[in-house]
Amino acid sequence: MGGAIVAGNWKMHGTKQRALRFCQALGRADIRAEVEVVVFPPMAYLSLFAAATGGLAVELGAQDLHPLPEGPRTGDISGAMIAELGGRWALAGHSERRIHHGEDDALVAAKVGAALAAGLKPMLCVGETLEQRQANQAEAVVARQLRAVLDAVGVAWLSQGAIAYEPVWAIGAGVTAAPGQAEAMHGMIREWAASQGAQAVRVLYGGSVNQENAAELFSQPNINGGLVGGASLDAGSFLAIVAAAG
Repeated sequence: MGGAIVAGNWKMHGTKQRALRFCQALGRADIRAEVEVVVFPPMAYLSLFAAATGGLAVELGAQDLHPLPEGPRTGDISGAMIAELGGRWALAGHSERRIHHGEDDALVAAKVGAALAAGLKPMLCVGETLEQRQANQAEAVVARQLRAVLDAVGVAWLSQGAIAYEPVWAIGAGVTAAPGQAEAMHGMIREWAASQGAQAVRVLYGGSVNQENAAELFSQPNINGGLVGGASLDAGSFLAIVAAAG
């Protein structure tokens, strides 16, 4: 099933000083080797994080990337640029990108392919809206999102990166899926991946993960850790969540 991952997505938050303080706290922490720690800072701070975390058991990633390797795309960044700045991961398909930037399954799949081409590990975000869950469409929506990537880039990415299940209705809302709800969807994702020939896929939970609910969520047999939003901005909270995964 693979080891645990705890990833922090800073989104469009932070300052240079806050980033430095956060990195200093990571440097003082005793992070257990069996937990892989990843931070997705704003792109403006990726180089700062890379310099400040050098030698630490922490990997970095970008919150987004363009599907093309280069070209006239003002404001975008390529996978090769991310790698050159010290990134090892790339998020793709976060609901905030799907909603606010109109990203569809095809574009998300192309971004996963671009990450792989650049030697980055993709972290694919999938999840349903509240309306879709209430209509009993949650599993079908997640399966569709997964299938779009598989059809575009093949099965190998399932073992090279990770999947983050983030119910849209829980992100940034202070509402967390009940452990049983989260476990059921993670189990479905893992069964789907196995049916495609991938046994080692890592599936994370995201959606208002915090230090109070992390241990119960991570104790579920099919949950490999978490993609943490707001709680990742505070080093103490984030490290408590990392500890819960160990």
